[in-house]
Amino acid sequence: MESAETNTVSQDPKKQASYNTVETMEEVNDSPVEEVRLTVAITDDPTLPCLTFRTWVLGVISCAALAFLNQFFVYRQNALSVSSVSAQILVLPLGKLMAATLPTKAITIPGTKWSFTMNPGPFNLKEHCLITIFANAGVTGVYAVNIITIVKAFYHRRIDPVAAMLLTHSTQLLGYGWAGIFRKFLVDSPYMWWPANLVQVSLFRALHEVEVRPKGGLTRLQFFTAVSVSSFCYYIIPNYLFPSITALSFVCWIWKDSVTAQQIGGGIRGLGLGSIALDWSTIAAFVGSPLATPGFAILNMLVGFILIVYVVVPIAYWNNFYNAKRFPIVSSHVFDATGAPYNTSLILTGKSFEFNREGYDSYSKVNLSIFFVLIYGLSFAVLASTVSHVALFHGRTIWQQTKASFNDKFGDVHTRLMRKNYEAVPQWWFHGLLMVVLAVSMLACEGFGRQLQLPYWGVALAMALAFVFTLPVGVIAATTNQPAGLNVISEMIIGYMYPGKPLANVVFKTYGTISMSQAITFLSDFKLGHYMKIPPKSMFLVQLVGTVITSLVSFGTAWWLLTSIDYICDQSRLPPGSPWTCPGDDVFYSASIIWGVVGPLRMFGKLGLYPGMNYFFLFGLAAPLPVWYFARKYPDRKWISCINVPIILSGTMGMPVAKAVNSVSWFTVGIIFNWVVYRRFKAWWARHNYILSAGLDVGVAFMGTLCYFALQYYNIAGPSWWGLNIDDHCPLAKCPTAPGIQVGQCPVH
Repeated sequence: MESAETNTVSQDPKKQASYNTVETMEEVNDSPVEEVRLTVAITDDPTLPCLTFRTWVLGVISCAALAFLNQFFVYRQNALSVSSVSAQILVLPLGKLMAATLPTKAITIPGTKWSFTMNPGPFNLKEHCLITIFANAGVTGVYAVNIITIVKAFYHRRIDPVAAMLLTHSTQLLGYGWAGIFRKFLVDSPYMWWPANLVQVSLFRALHEVEVRPKGGLTRLQFFTAVSVSSFCYYIIPNYLFPSITALSFVCWIWKDSVTAQQIGGGIRGLGLGSIALDWSTIAAFVGSPLATPGFAILNMLVGFILIVYVVVPIAYWNNFYNAKRFPIVSSHVFDATGAPYNTSLILTGKSFEFNREGYDSYSKVNLSIFFVLIYGLSFAVLASTVSHVALFHGRTIWQQTKASFNDKFGDVHTRLMRKNYEAVPQWWFHGLLMVVLAVSMLACEGFGRQLQLPYWGVALAMALAFVFTLPVGVIAATTNQPAGLNVISEMIIGYMYPGKPLANVVFKTYGTISMSQAITFLSDFKLGHYMKIPPKSMFLVQLVGTVITSLVSFGTAWWLLTSIDYICDQSRLPPGSPWTCPGDDVFYSASIIWGVVGPLRMFGKLGLYPGMNYFFLFGLAAPLPVWYFARKYPDRKWISCINVPIILSGTMGMPVAKAVNSVSWFTVGIIFNWVVYRRFKAWWARHNYILSAGLDVGVAFMGTLCYFALQYYNIAGPSWWGLNIDDHCPLAKCPTAPGIQVGQCPVH
């Protein structure tokens, strides 16, 4: 196993020879997190150029390309997420090619004293890292595009393109202000270690450090190459030749005519007992790579998944709670009292696009599947338990760090190196940007004939909500790799305060949820730069420009698809086999009906069917208390302090957008590598685990993109046989079981 204290080899020997800022023997790797000590180097060369011509060119291209690809594929039935690791690999040979061919002569900008060179020397690790952070901006996506999609494709209404563009930009940039406020706690603190970043740190070191191949083994770069090539070659099978292996549900093959058996064993429409996927894209979808999630977090989520999916849901369904048997056991759609899909045109006024109470009273209340009901209850509990857990387990640490932040005495070797070698980003950069974005947000909502329906006070309230939750949610994300979202609580707040207006609801949710989410993303990338010793000001500029580019490209791509593809997202009118089914936007549309059109009062309040779900708030608030009590009473039993209630409760939060087969496969791989392998073969894990994750991602991304543009774009399908269907062959799993309910081709009980 290579020592984490190995020197990073400078790309320029002359600079390295003259560089004496930090000597390995003078520093002690005092990071309190073992994974960080095993992965992150403790040396730095501040003489390496960072924000170069090569960085800007390759960074802008990478960001724009990934923004286009991810927005393009998100509308498809098999959404493909192309990660920044793909760009991380591609830009390395391109950067070296530019270093070998571009002129080194300095170029003076006319009319100024400024000059730059297109080729400052060998392509180095810090340039590579900044380009990857550029690319990260293109991966995160633009949440506000969901609003544009449901308005045009689901509600079939017009939205002003300028208002829509201002909405996308302002929602993406609002979180930078919160990130500036909380960066001392969530970046400088050595206890906030952001596990997912270690994948890229490990890959950077594999690509740039000189490494001696162990006898009988492979270097990390050779291992990465072998994994990525293997993943690339294999992915043509689940992506093109045999898509059915993305969800193998053996229970359905045995009991072909049993609705109950298929409800239990169906991996796509059922509970997934016994289902599995032989496809990395299915495993890593929705929740991310299981190899990048700590073992204790995986075990917590697994406990929650088993309790909810295999205990609570079956009890609720087969006892017919909330008339559960009238509807599918797992579904994200909305239904009327007869079990049919809900007709929203009957409860919306045409001109004002607001709730029609008379139409609603004469039609039906909105009904949900029992799984969807419980997911909403759990989302209430997760939010409350996050606040309680952070206050109990991290409150003292946060207070100590708050005091320490004023005299700069807390930190580890990485924090010391950053403070010694680089100037921090001034706070007024964050505050100034926050003021500008606030003005743009008000213009987008108050202008353009109030198309977005949300008044100025709604924007201010959404900002306050995001500010309050950024720190506690950031602590969870920085320690467990599993951040919580504000989407449900924000929907509920504005639904009570401003009911009957679907666009106001989703716009408020976007400002509240995404400003916090963007702050978390910014802080995570800042921590990556912290580990890689990137100047903070360069980090800030790259992230800001990358966010603006992503907003422009994602908006343009979405607008192009929505105006050029007939019946996009309309599954009832699309031709058979069309991939443009928009699964994520379908759930977003259902949420706009539940919280925006009908509103929480008629869903989870006294006028609704599900007021009992509100008790989950109290349950979530109280749930961490017993764990905290026993952890203090028995401090020698370390396993108690590893119990994380918010993570347990979020064990199914990817569902029902994610399917049971995604979760089952994710847990299987996660337990094998981050529990069994980590405990028994720690040397191998430290050297190869994160490289394995990156290699699998790259192979899938390259083959998926190649397959689409070379074959599927031209409607060249694979061989016609039963395995070509992207299905688990459990058609009865979606059927209701209440007597007399007839839906589609389902049997009537």
